[in-house]
Amino acid sequence: MITSVKNEKIKGLKKLHQRKYRKQMNAFLVEGEHLIEEALTSDWEVKELIVSEEVAVPDMAKHLPVTEVTKQVFKELSFTASPQGMMAVVEIKKEEAVNGEVVVLLDAVQDPGNAGTIIRTADAAGADGIILGSGCVDLYNDKVIRATQGSIFHLPIIHADLEEKLLRLKEADYRVWATALEKAENYKDLPIPQKTALIFGNEGAGVKESLLEKADERVTIPILGKAESLNVSIAAGVLLYYLKN
Repeated sequence: MITSVKNEKIKGLKKLHQRKYRKQMNAFLVEGEHLIEEALTSDWEVKELIVSEEVAVPDMAKHLPVTEVTKQVFKELSFTASPQGMMAVVEIKKEEAVNGEVVVLLDAVQDPGNAGTIIRTADAAGADGIILGSGCVDLYNDKVIRATQGSIFHLPIIHADLEEKLLRLKEADYRVWATALEKAENYKDLPIPQKTALIFGNEGAGVKESLLEKADERVTIPILGKAESLNVSIAAGVLLYYLKN
């Protein structure tokens, strides 16, 4: 059992709280039994388990290497105020091709709750993959992972230059829909394309102009009350369910 926060292994695990070290080590931390179960039942590789002294290793994880630590040490590693006492190191998977009927593109979505909720919603609505452009929050940020509720392990998510990717998607006969507040059509007035690339933009600035110019349609969700706009993750839910159902 590891009893000191100054232990070299603990220092190494703590580094995984930072984006640059996650990239260097090609790994990230997942905390809590539910998310660990989602990782274990996916095709992602779970490398090891870290458990607090009072927590039993679940049966499905007993094949993994286990590091046991004191409550104090686990609290040092935890991302939450009330730790569940279990986390796993997961290897970052090689990116897969994204294709299918509906592909989601995120342009500089920076809030981890929004990014994670869009991933979860895309999974629930049956989208076929997600492409993260520059300026987006790190996919392996703990708040993003928790907001996905495990959906990070369910569908392909890649990083790419959105302008280049849009050209390729259009060559593959996707219709590009970009969300916008101005010069946009009500989404309900548009026929559902056979294949759609759906762009959501930054919480404050929206989709950048260079991407809007490449879109086949600028779409908007009507605001019926006095709100200025919809949260980007709510907008994603409305449009994804329209396209997939």
